Amino acid sequence: MREKLDAIFGMINELQSIDTTGVVPMAHAQDVAMPLRPDVVTDVDQHALYQSVAPAVEDGLYLVPKVIE
Repeated sequence: MREKLDAIFGMINELQSIDTTGVVPMAHAQDVAMPLRPDVVTDVDQHALYQSVAPAVEDGLYLVPKVIE
């Protein structure tokens, strides 16, 4: 195990000795972009259904018991 760790630290030291002046940092090794989807609502509003089965609701808010005094 120690030999493997020594090899890893040796590689890190070798990489740190490389001159990276002028090299722009990258977020990813390849020039990729995440595909974006349109920002549209696809679910129907069901808050009335969810609140109809809640134990306590007031003015559209769920009422919960106080747990911290």
